Formats: sequence, structure tokens, C-alpha cells
Amino acid sequence: MKTINLALLIILFVSSIKAQHFNQQKYFTGNLNTDAKQMLSDYKEPNNPQFSFSQENKKSPVLAGVLSLLIPGAGEVYTEEYLKAGIFIAIEAAVITTAVIYDKKGNDKTIEFQNYADENWSVNRYAHWTIDNLQNPESIIYNQNFNPLDYSVFNTDEYVNWSELNRLERSIGRGYSHSLPPYGDQQYYELIGKYPQYSAGWNDFNSLDYHDSSPNFLFYAGERGKANDLYNIASKAVIGIYINHFLSALDAVWSATTYNKNLAVKVRLENLQLTDQTEFIPTLYLTYSF
Repeated sequence: MKTINLALLIILFVSSIKAQHFNQQKYFTGNLNTDAKQMLSDYKEPNNPQFSFSQENKKSPVLAGVLSLLIPGAGEVYTEEYLKAGIFIAIEAAVITTAVIYDKKGNDKTIEFQNYADENWSVNRYAHWTIDNLQNPESIIYNQNFNPLDYSVFNTDEYVNWSELNRLERSIGRGYSHSLPPYGDQQYYELIGKYPQYSAGWNDFNSLDYHDSSPNFLFYAGERGKANDLYNIASKAVIGIYINHFLSALDAVWSATTYNKNLAVKVRLENLQLTDQTEFIPTLYLTYSF
């Protein structure tokens, strides 16, 4: 009897659960259109979290700029702008080569005109002419052992008191606006081919007026001008090197920024609601804009 009662209790409990579950279900009418509308009206978006994260191969604009500032084109390589990298590298090679070549040409031309000056211009001749043709010199610039007629000694201070020569130049005035720098200085070679004051030191000078430039003076001035032109090209090429570094750095920053904007790769886990469960489906979104 007890066994029968226990069995009845179990049956009633199970029936209660089924009834409760049954009451929660919707009855289908058998009409497909009606049942479909009923299902759609009862559907609720599952409150499941959407897992998403970004996997973008971003480039650092700061790093790109620093790389190109140090080595033009390096930042472009980093941002995968290989064509522009090649252009900046080619420009860098060109301007460096130009600077080196024209600086060497300037040095060679400088050696040429300096040798020409050593062969054709004499401080002794210049000093003699100054004493013989300009009145009221302040002092005698030659040592007693020097023979004023000996023009075979060129460009040496052995027979010339250079400080006395400079004092004489300063005392004359009247167009003697400069004092001759020491022999061998860059200014020495510049002044003797730049100011008529030093025309009398050239070996083809034949005049009583130092303003009359000799052919050698004019030729020497032209050679100096050529050397300066070569150095100017080299200097401009050096400036070009700095400009190329700066422009490449700016372009690298812009390229990195553009790269990050134009290429975005995102990976998401989209939820898909099935009949009795939710599935997460990996989805790849790839966008590229021109």
C-alpha cells in the first residue's frame, strides 16, 4: 500500500512539472503564416555579450618620423611606402655625392689659384711699389740686410717685417683699406685678388696707379670666383641634405597616419541564436579605402 502511494506521488510530481512546462509553450495552430508571426513576436534578442577586439597593424607616426629624420626613406620603409622610400634614398645619395664632388673641385681649384699667386704675386714687389710711389710712409719696412732690388725672394717674411708693413698700410689710408694677412692664410689669398690695393704685387703690373689692375690680377680674381662657385654648389647640396631629411620625416609621419586610417582589420565574435542555444561565430571585417 505504501509503495502504491509513493508511486502515485511521483506520478503527480512529474505530471505537475510537465503541466507547468506545457503551460509555458505556445500551441501551434497548424497555419504556417500564423505560427511564424507568433514565433517572431515572441523572439527576444538574447542578452549575450558580443566579444570584439581590434587587430590592426598600426604604425607609429613618431617612430616613422624619427627613422626618416635620421636616414631619409627609413620611415617610408617602416610604413611600407617603398616607392617613396626609394625616392628619398636616391635624393640623399644624389645630394651627398654632389656635395662631396663639388667640395673636392673647389679644393682643387683653390690649390690651383694659390699656386698661381705664389708664382706671380710678391709681397716684396708690393712693398717696394708702396714705398716708392706713395708719399710720406710712416716707416721703412725692410730690414737692413734686405736688398731692395732683389725681387727673387717671393712670399716670405724673412726679409719683410710684416707688422711694419701692416702699420704702413694703415697709415697711408687713401684706398689702402686693408692690412695684408700673414702669408698662407685664406684671407691672404683672397685679398690679393680682390682689392686693387694689391695690384702692384703682380709681376705684370706696370703703372703708377694701383687702381690699374693687371691681367694676372684679373685672371686670378676669375679663378677665385670659380672656386667660390664650386664651393657654393657644395654648400647648397649640404643644405639639400638637411631639407631631404626634414621632408622625409614629415612624409613618414603622414604615411604612418594614412596607413592607420586606410587599413583597419577587425576580428569579432558575432552571436548567432539557434533553436535552443547561442553560437559565437568568428567574423572577419576588412575595409580598405582609396
